[in-house]
Amino acid sequence: MLQTQFWDADPAVGPADSWTIHGLWPDFCDGGFDQYCDSKRRYSNISLILVDSGRADLLEYMSDYWKDFRGDDEDLWEHEWNKHGTCISTLETACYADYYPQQEVVDYFNKTVEIFQKLPTYQTLANAGIVPSHTETYTLDEIQVTLAEAHGAPVTVRCRNRALNEVWYHFNIAGSLQTGDFVASGPDGLKSNCPATGIHYIPKKPREPSRTTGTPSQPTSTGIPFQGRGNLIVSSMGGRRGCIISRGKWFASGTCATFKAKKVTDDTFTLQSSKGICAFEGDAFSCGPHVTAPEEFSVSSMVPSTDLRLLTELPLGLQVQDGKLSYRGNTTFFADKAPKGRTQSSIFASQDEHPIDLAITWKERR
Repeated sequence: MLQTQFWDADPAVGPADSWTIHGLWPDFCDGGFDQYCDSKRRYSNISLILVDSGRADLLEYMSDYWKDFRGDDEDLWEHEWNKHGTCISTLETACYADYYPQQEVVDYFNKTVEIFQKLPTYQTLANAGIVPSHTETYTLDEIQVTLAEAHGAPVTVRCRNRALNEVWYHFNIAGSLQTGDFVASGPDGLKSNCPATGIHYIPKKPREPSRTTGTPSQPTSTGIPFQGRGNLIVSSMGGRRGCIISRGKWFASGTCATFKAKKVTDDTFTLQSSKGICAFEGDAFSCGPHVTAPEEFSVSSMVPSTDLRLLTELPLGLQVQDGKLSYRGNTTFFADKAPKGRTQSSIFASQDEHPIDLAITWKERR
C-alpha cells in the first residue's frame, strides 16, 4: 500500500506548515497497480456520503488537508476513490458482515487521513532543520534519511524542477485496510527522480488576489428585486450540492425547478414555483397551494465589502447579500441531512437540531 503526500508551493495548496494528501493506493510488488476496478461503485458525491454517514468532521479535515491544486477538492476525492479505492480487496462490499451503502467509501477516506496524520512530513523535516527556504538547498540523502527514520523504512522522494513535490510512504498491511496493521516497507516501482544535491524546498506562496483597474464599483440602489425566472441553487460543504425543486425541497439529482420572481414593490418580490407560492411555514421552506400568504422577499445590491453598513439598512425578511439568499438577516439555512439519489431534504430557517449548513443562490434562466 502506498500513501502519497504533496507539497504544492506556487500557487500554495493547503496550510503553509503542512504537506497535503494525494491518496492511498494498492500497489503490486513491482510498482504496478489495478485501477477503476468496480464501475458499480464509482461515486460522484463523496462529501454527501461522508456527511450522511455522520462524518462531517472527516470532511472538514479533508477540506483543509486533502487539496486539489486546481481548486476542485471534490473532483480529486472522487478520482482517488474511483481509481484506487475500488481496487482495495478488503473494501469490497462482500467483506462486510453488516454492510450499509457506501460504508467502504467512509473507511477508505478515514484510513487515508489516519495514516496521513501519523506521517507529519513537514514537522519531521523541520525537526531535522529541513525547512522551506528561497535560498537554502538540501541533499537527497539528508531528506531520505530523515523521513526513513521517522517512517521505519525507506521512502520515495519526488521532485519537480529540482524542487520537493511529493513523498511516497510504503506499507504492507497485516489484515484488512479497515483494522489491519500498516507495517512500513521498502519502496516498489519508481524511485526518486530528485537530484543528489541542490534540492529546493520552496515556501508556499499564497494566491494573490486578482487586481482590477479602473473606477471602483459603487453601491447601487437597494430596491432592485430579482426579476424573471431562475433556479434556486444549494451550496453546502464547499461546493454546489443540488437545488430546490418545485415543492421547496432540497434535491441532489434530477432537474432543478424554475421559480418566478414577481415584483411587489420597488423593494420586494415573491417567489413562486409550478406548485404555488413559496414561504417558510413552520420554519421549513415550502411552495404550493397550501401556502396561504406569500412571503415578500427583498434583495440587496452587490455591496462592496467597504460598504457592508448598507446591508443593515435593508428591511428584514428575505434578501440577497452577495448573491446569497438571506432570511431575517441570515444567509445560512439548515437541513437534517444532505440528500442523495432520489431522496429529498427539507430546508429550515433556524438551526435548532439541524446539523447541515447550506446557502441558496439564484441562477437566472433566460
